[in-house]
Amino acid sequence: MKQDSNLTEPIGQNLIKVISNVCFSVFVFAVLIFTVIAITYQPPDPWLESSPALTKLFTQYHNATFQNDNSVLKTGEDLPEVFGTAESPANPPAAVQITEAVIEEKEERMTNMSLESKCDLSGPVNCSDPRVLILIERFNLRFFKAIVFLEYQTPVNGSAPNECDVSWRFRNKKEKSWRKYRDFRRFRIGVGENCTYRITGANGWHSGVNARRQRSRVGASRNGGGIGKIAPPVRDEEINDTIPALGSETAFRKGKYLYYSRGGDYCKGMNHFLWSFLCGLGEAQYLNRTFVMDLSMCLAATYNPSNKDEEGKDFRYYFDFEHLKEVASIVEEVEFLKDWKKWDHSHKKKVPIRKVATYKVTPMQLKKDRSTIILRQFDAPEPENYWYRVCEGQAAKYIQRPWHALWKSKRLMNIVTAISGRMDWDFDAVHVVRGEKAQNKKLWPHLDSDTTPDALLAKLRGMVHPWRNLYIATNEPFYNYFDKLRSQYKVHLLDDYSELWGTTSEWYNETRLLNSGHPVEFDGYMRVAVDTEVLYRAKTRVETFYNLTKDCKDGINTC
Repeated sequence: MKQDSNLTEPIGQNLIKVISNVCFSVFVFAVLIFTVIAITYQPPDPWLESSPALTKLFTQYHNATFQNDNSVLKTGEDLPEVFGTAESPANPPAAVQITEAVIEEKEERMTNMSLESKCDLSGPVNCSDPRVLILIERFNLRFFKAIVFLEYQTPVNGSAPNECDVSWRFRNKKEKSWRKYRDFRRFRIGVGENCTYRITGANGWHSGVNARRQRSRVGASRNGGGIGKIAPPVRDEEINDTIPALGSETAFRKGKYLYYSRGGDYCKGMNHFLWSFLCGLGEAQYLNRTFVMDLSMCLAATYNPSNKDEEGKDFRYYFDFEHLKEVASIVEEVEFLKDWKKWDHSHKKKVPIRKVATYKVTPMQLKKDRSTIILRQFDAPEPENYWYRVCEGQAAKYIQRPWHALWKSKRLMNIVTAISGRMDWDFDAVHVVRGEKAQNKKLWPHLDSDTTPDALLAKLRGMVHPWRNLYIATNEPFYNYFDKLRSQYKVHLLDDYSELWGTTSEWYNETRLLNSGHPVEFDGYMRVAVDTEVLYRAKTRVETFYNLTKDCKDGINTC
């Protein structure tokens, strides 16, 4: 018995040791796997997995879906509270707002000058009288609460003896950029027995045609030259999107450049393009280099009526190139290649260049590189050839995408301003998302029925007062779809303002100049950009999701 006990004891001990060793091995192996995953895993880009990307990116709203929402588009001027003024290299130009205090100060100066009031009750109104301008300024302050007035021109005579036309610069209070816009309106002025003025009537947007200053066209074509025969009678003289030249050969040689070759981002959606473009621009700023920029874009099929990708689109159709030039160091690709070729032809010593074949070479590794040109090549298959891959992983801690540099085109914003101005800045808006989402009953089971005209009318009655101006921002292709709402509201749709981009419009002529005299289509991206900005300026804004339907914005079970 004693011998049997001695035999079983080591067997038990050995079994315990074996089990312990196995458990320890499993533990070590699990730790090793976890460590490898932690090192190599890169979280998916928020831009490509949310809609809209900027909203999620800066509000930390997460959606686990790849559904792309092109119904709302945001750019840098929509998000100033995120960046603050410190991040933007360009500070807004000083502008004095016309307020009641400013008007009272002007009146006090007039009183101190002891001007005699002379008027002819039977003759035409003296529109140049400073008191007429003060009267109009006060009227505008009371009537246009959504507007910041910045400067006025001296009123001029209208078409009738009692009419005065006046022009002013302004900015909408809901616009975060410092760009200025122009309006000119006609006022009917009455004169009392003691020569006091009063406004007896006012006309609408751009009605004061005599105050509309005629200006000659400054060239804004690709090479800076104009095409005089299609010059519009009046243009926005604040737009300067000519292409800057590098200057002398010496200036070119002294520069440091970051040049991205064309990658897999080409012809992708605009959200994808912007996420990649701002990655490249951010790396250039991190490396303290000038970014070589290709102004030629490919617009994805989702934005085109033909449902085909369209190459040859100009960046300046969609974004504010002048603002980009002011806040970032950029050079246009064609000008850059011309100067590079010119230098190499005229000098034995070629321009020093470093070619980077993969995005896996990080910006931190290039920080001390002294080559004149760093050429990143994106020749690998997708998704290895996306620009935004450069900013993934550890690089994300160092590269800051300069959202403040990207504003919507001033030409598109002029259309937004004209639409809002024609409604006297006093309107409500509803965002109605239909299209592919309304057809996809699996992800949005109630969206189609919740956005029928009858359903919309029932929902809006509790949100928007009857007979208000109601702007409908929508991707619904049928113009008459919302006719039932006209029984309760003054309905406005984007297509009601098609003359703003028609063949006689300023936008049409300006974009033709950028396109070597060829007409430019007002495409789907432009439509959504304008719709979005008008929507933001409404006094009451009704959204499809969370207001009109219980469906989740990004599909079922994603709220």
